[in-house]
Amino acid sequence: MAKEYSGSPKHHHIESKKRRLTYIVCVSGLCVLFYVLGAWQSTPVPNNQSEAYTRIKCDTDNPNAGGGQSTKFSSSSESFSLDFQSHHQVAINDSDAVETIPACDMSYSEYTPCQDPQRGRKFDRKMLKYRERHCPKKDELLRCLIPAPPKYKTPFKWPQSRDYAWYDNIPHRELSIEKAVQNWIQVEGDRFRFPGGGTMFPRGADAYIDDINELIPLTSGKIRTAIDTGCGVASWGAYLLKRDILTMSFAPRDTHEAQVQFALERGVPAMIGIMASQRIPYPARAFDMAHCSRCLIPWNNFDGLYLIEVDRVLRPGGYWILSGPPIRWKKYWRGWERTQEDLKQEQDSIEDVAKRLCWKKVIEKDDLAIWQKPINHIECIKSRSVIKTPHICKADNPDNAWYREMETCITPLPEVSSSDEVAGGAAEKWPERAFAVPPRISSGSIPGITAEKYKEDNELWKDRVSHYKRIISPLTQGRYRNVMDMNANLGGFAAALAKYPVWVMNVVPVDNNHDTLGVIYERGFIGTYQDWCEAFSTYPRTYDLIHAGGLFSIYQDRCDVTYILLEMDRILRPEGTVIFRDTVEVLVKIKSITDGMRWTSQIMDHESGPFNPEKILVAVKSYWTGKPSQKQL
Repeated sequence: MAKEYSGSPKHHHIESKKRRLTYIVCVSGLCVLFYVLGAWQSTPVPNNQSEAYTRIKCDTDNPNAGGGQSTKFSSSSESFSLDFQSHHQVAINDSDAVETIPACDMSYSEYTPCQDPQRGRKFDRKMLKYRERHCPKKDELLRCLIPAPPKYKTPFKWPQSRDYAWYDNIPHRELSIEKAVQNWIQVEGDRFRFPGGGTMFPRGADAYIDDINELIPLTSGKIRTAIDTGCGVASWGAYLLKRDILTMSFAPRDTHEAQVQFALERGVPAMIGIMASQRIPYPARAFDMAHCSRCLIPWNNFDGLYLIEVDRVLRPGGYWILSGPPIRWKKYWRGWERTQEDLKQEQDSIEDVAKRLCWKKVIEKDDLAIWQKPINHIECIKSRSVIKTPHICKADNPDNAWYREMETCITPLPEVSSSDEVAGGAAEKWPERAFAVPPRISSGSIPGITAEKYKEDNELWKDRVSHYKRIISPLTQGRYRNVMDMNANLGGFAAALAKYPVWVMNVVPVDNNHDTLGVIYERGFIGTYQDWCEAFSTYPRTYDLIHAGGLFSIYQDRCDVTYILLEMDRILRPEGTVIFRDTVEVLVKIKSITDGMRWTSQIMDHESGPFNPEKILVAVKSYWTGKPSQKQL
């Protein structure tokens, strides 16, 4: 006889489910309890109130900063300081204590390590080699912080800064006296004013540029990147900005006191540099226009070496503009204190070099002469049977420009199939050029970088800059003007910032697997090559915001990263900001050093969330100045 079952099946299942549910709830509760206890035990207790405050929010407002705006980190949950110390033990120094890096003597306030005049005097004066880069050796490196002048103030915001700078930030009156007639710079109370004058444009840079615009089209978008050799205080580049033309202005240190420093202080792109014996640090086919206004470069000397170098960096179809000696020598020869015969011979020599480069003279009118580079070398190669020199270079990387000697041969252009084809590919007009696929990528000349990857990179940087806007409020408030990307890759950071009133110095490390600086120029931006084991060619306090993505992973085994951080401190303005992107291990190492450099910093999650192994470190340089000398008291 079967055993009688008195309960209903439905009731049995309900009881079984209740038991399972009770079991799950109990286990879940225990898991939550142990997780909370573990988190409580592993969280370090702040030693003091200031440390607790720092964990929540970093605010670097400083009432002593000359009325300037400070950089703030957002107080949102994304900006909470992440503590990796207990999980990532990285050997930083021999001692566990953070090294406190002292301030340098006030005499180093304008120190430019690789263009130091005292060091330069030891080198050959032939071809002005002594004014080229000569960096200190390892045992000569300074391990201290470059001080700002005692009364340093936050610079004027752009566009007001184009015309004004605080005297106390760059206390040099020499140019206001030496160039008084030419209207370069004037002293007005506690500030400098820059009227936009120049040696060859007494009516002002604006009027001078209008004269050029009547001869070649400056506002059509075809001309976007320009280079100004021997730039003075960069008035030409400053006034081209409102025409959407971005100029790389350069001049040697101390030809006229602090001219490049004046340009950067005002928010105008510039570098310390000179045309001497080495190539200028830019790729081939970079600039749509080159300019020299009485820049004192001997264009006709050394078999036309310097014009050949201009030809290398000029895009096919690009223009070279010359004003000043020897142009219009019949009118100015007495004022230039040179003989008519000498000036005529110089101009004839320049005309001859330009012809042998296959350039076409577009026009000479009043004080201006303009030549144009051919769009390809089909006719130029044919002319070599008649014009023997300069010959076209063989087996050379035309973009190789880091400590590379100039050569008296024409840089070859990429081959074309017809005489009306632009060698290397035509660049789009600005502003479409910023996001159009650059010719170097569409042609497949950069291994591993396709049009699809390029577009993905643009989207990536669009998201990253949106994230930066949330965690760094001054990014959208006009606080920054001069921006540097220390590892620029394809220039996506600069492109994402194009709608803001900033300009970006895109730096491509010479150690990179791929040389992408040519791509950056084809997008309509500017930049330079650099080895970050050496100092950058600029004055102290010339950048507001520095971006370093993946840079320290490249250099941590090549040189002492402390000196790279000290160089960043040198070129960063007081209250300037640095954004690092790297692995946690690298960022912890960086933070341990910057804690001794008067920087305030926080490690934050990646924009995609906490599970991404890459993190972000945002650091702010505090406001402090050097002590005045007895003469200044």
